[in-house]
Amino acid sequence: MKKNIYAIIATNHNPRKIKDLTDTIKGIMGSDLYILSVNDIAIVASDIPSLEQISEKELALDFSRVIEELSQHVTLLPVRFGTFIKSNEIINQLLINHYDSFLTNLQKVENKCEFGLKVLYNCNKFSAIKKLKIVAEEDQLSKYFSTNTIHTNYLFEKIKKNKQEDTLSKYVEQLIEDISQHLSQINPDSKFKKIITNKILIDAVFLVKKNKKDEFIQAICAFNEQHDDLQFLLTGPWPPYSFVDIVIK
Repeated sequence: MKKNIYAIIATNHNPRKIKDLTDTIKGIMGSDLYILSVNDIAIVASDIPSLEQISEKELALDFSRVIEELSQHVTLLPVRFGTFIKSNEIINQLLINHYDSFLTNLQKVENKCEFGLKVLYNCNKFSAIKKLKIVAEEDQLSKYFSTNTIHTNYLFEKIKKNKQEDTLSKYVEQLIEDISQHLSQINPDSKFKKIITNKILIDAVFLVKKNKKDEFIQAICAFNEQHDDLQFLLTGPWPPYSFVDIVIK
């Protein structure tokens, strides 16, 4: 029977405590959890139950529920949904082969949680962008065009659009720098993606010490209040999905 893998966890040389924990949490569709350990690291798994007439969405939600419950009690590396292993022997070999990598990642996320942040804007209402568009106004560009033809008008519009996009990109870079500076006392690890869509300026994730999560939330709220033309969507705390640098094969 195939095995479903949920997470790699730190046992802190106390597998009895971990066993008691997994006995109180059910796996997907009510399956029993168990651990396979090497030294102070273990993999949490369960046998795969009959999944007939169960949607993938239901399974994914149930899988996430298991990781959420585990993360409240132990340091863990969440595994991607749908990671199935043929046997316990292969799981043990995975622990041996990737032991150093698992240990490094567990140390990185120990006593930390993840937050997600999306920074949204409406370009029609965004006062900062309206101000920035000044640099692309016709009087700044018209000196380069002596004639008014279809071709010169097309080129004019392309240049104007490029200037607007470049200015917006520089604005977002500055915004990221300002957010990082604002959070410097909390000092979270972070990953930023900028200008994801025409509504999302920034999509970021942060790895925050658990004892600083309230301070982090307050800091983001305070920064949002300074930018009333932006909308900040903060989610979390979550297990550290975005800060795990391992691949299980």
